[in-house]
Amino acid sequence: MKKNKIASLLFFLTTITITGQISSTQVDELVKETLKTFNVPGIAVAIVKDGKVVHAQGYGVKSIMTNEKVDANTLFGIASNSKAFTSAALAILVDEGKMRWDDKVIKYLPNFKMYNDYVTNEFTIRDLLTHRSGLGLGAGDLMIWPDGSDFTAQDIVQNLQYLKPVSAFRTQYDYDNLLYIVAGEVVHVASGLTWCDFIEQRIMKPLEMNNSASSYLRIKDSTNIIAPHVPIDGKLKVIKRYQNQLFDAAAGIYSSVNDLSKWTIMQMNNGQYDVDNKQLFSKKEHNEMWQLQTIIPVNPKPPYNTNFSGYGLGWFLSDVKGHKQVSHTGGLEGIVTQITLIPEINLGIIVLTNQQSGAAFRAITNTIKDSYLGIQAENYVVNYSKSLKENEALADKKTDEVWATVAKNKKENKKINFKTIVGTYKDNWFGDVLLSERKGKLYFASKRSPQLVGEVFFYTDNSYVVKWNNAYFHADAHLFFESDTTGKAVRLTMKAISELTDFSYDFHDLDFRRTSM
Repeated sequence: MKKNKIASLLFFLTTITITGQISSTQVDELVKETLKTFNVPGIAVAIVKDGKVVHAQGYGVKSIMTNEKVDANTLFGIASNSKAFTSAALAILVDEGKMRWDDKVIKYLPNFKMYNDYVTNEFTIRDLLTHRSGLGLGAGDLMIWPDGSDFTAQDIVQNLQYLKPVSAFRTQYDYDNLLYIVAGEVVHVASGLTWCDFIEQRIMKPLEMNNSASSYLRIKDSTNIIAPHVPIDGKLKVIKRYQNQLFDAAAGIYSSVNDLSKWTIMQMNNGQYDVDNKQLFSKKEHNEMWQLQTIIPVNPKPPYNTNFSGYGLGWFLSDVKGHKQVSHTGGLEGIVTQITLIPEINLGIIVLTNQQSGAAFRAITNTIKDSYLGIQAENYVVNYSKSLKENEALADKKTDEVWATVAKNKKENKKINFKTIVGTYKDNWFGDVLLSERKGKLYFASKRSPQLVGEVFFYTDNSYVVKWNNAYFHADAHLFFESDTTGKAVRLTMKAISELTDFSYDFHDLDFRRTSM
């Protein structure tokens, strides 16, 4: 950023401190700087205060291919902000007496099975929503990510039994996606409606979220929708959109800041909506969703001096400057979003983006939030940009070292006997992958997740690395082989090369055994 731009932004931040709550003009300036700094094509922002929308605006473009402008009705994939809709759907069913939060999952899904029989029998609807199952971060996500086109909801329900826990049941927070897919199946069984139908008929329709859809494939009018973007080798590119409906109950909804404003107003009004104060769900169940269920360790420090943090039912919960904060983020490849509510001051902030820089939505949200909390303005755009570059530099150094070793091996023309490792390998929950040799090169291909295809290179000893054909994954991985007494590989494990690889590429949870040569 040039010096005059920094000076301009500092003046703008000082103005917020002097005048108090941020103005729409100041939000405009903030977002424009965010777009430039983090190379984000398009952003939409809404601010809800005291039950009214005080700001709703689109910025930038929906796609760098079309240069069409973003507006307040532009649809974005809200990703994991969909989880709060799933918990709301279950709350409605609890209100109707069709289930209880502490009903056992096997009551609705008899084939549900975890790694441990005790956990299977004790697992409740509440446990599906609170990230305390004992499974590791993102465990099993490769069944849905990056495509998982060959898996069904029933596959996920049945394959959970093969995922080994990393902690005792209900003792530790580890974020998961798969159990929200299971929760969507519970909605289906208990209501008789598919999760998508329930969300649209029982939540979106009453709230008049008329442009929104429970899944990308259910959008009625696709003329005003963003394209996902990912920086690849320093250049921004439009990528293929994630469309797998299996993920819907965890991350499938498409919406706009105008429609989501109606959702946030209802949330901060204890489930009431419309001029006649109709109730989407009861205040009792709304309180249940906003109660701390799972503790997340926190390090209290300025400016928010957060003393507690945790997860409720579909929402993150914490305190900021003595006020309860209810929030969530969401991320798909090329799309990240954030919804933040501070109910005590009736403030809601919605930020939707079409690039995967979380620093961008955090800079906008925190600047707006600080203005309403009366916190001394901080230059989040500059600070987050600096931190992001430092983290990327550290990660790049490690990955560059790996690929430098690969290049050195190729230059030295080391002879590798691929016959000792080619063949089919099977993991209990992920299925088969094939390692094959073609014209002196080695290739990796997943049978059930067709996008996971790439060339394999020798690294060192019994380890190799795979470079995926889709560069925008940013998820190249190590392959570690174990051999029998004859020198032939019998086992394969994996691990992401970069520390910045998205946790949904949970290669470390795979344990392949060779089934054929």
